[in-house]
Amino acid sequence: MKRIEATIQAGKIGAVSAAISDMVSGFTITDGNGRGSGQRRKIRAGRGTDTVIAEYNRVAVITSVVKDSDVDAVTAAIIEAAYTGRSGDGIITVSEVGSMLNIASGKSGSEAL
Repeated sequence: MKRIEATIQAGKIGAVSAAISDMVSGFTITDGNGRGSGQRRKIRAGRGTDTVIAEYNRVAVITSVVKDSDVDAVTAAIIEAAYTGRSGDGIITVSEVGSMLNIASGKSGSEAL
């Protein structure tokens, strides 16, 4: 089993969620702030007379555990849905899952998916 973690632009949550919802048994979305290679957003301050550049961009992290055979298809779907062609589209990490236990069913390993 593999854990896929995709850090994407917050505005792409809906597209990525729709792209992978039929491919994975479940996923978690975490909102946050990040600083990578993407352009920082501009924020109006005061009464709209000042503009400041945000220190961080709004991002979302989508995490899912999948079977080894599904990794390529799920990552391809995330890339297609999150892609804008600009710097800061996001990053995907894939890591090994040693074990997994479903609390409700008591199943373990790939049966827990």
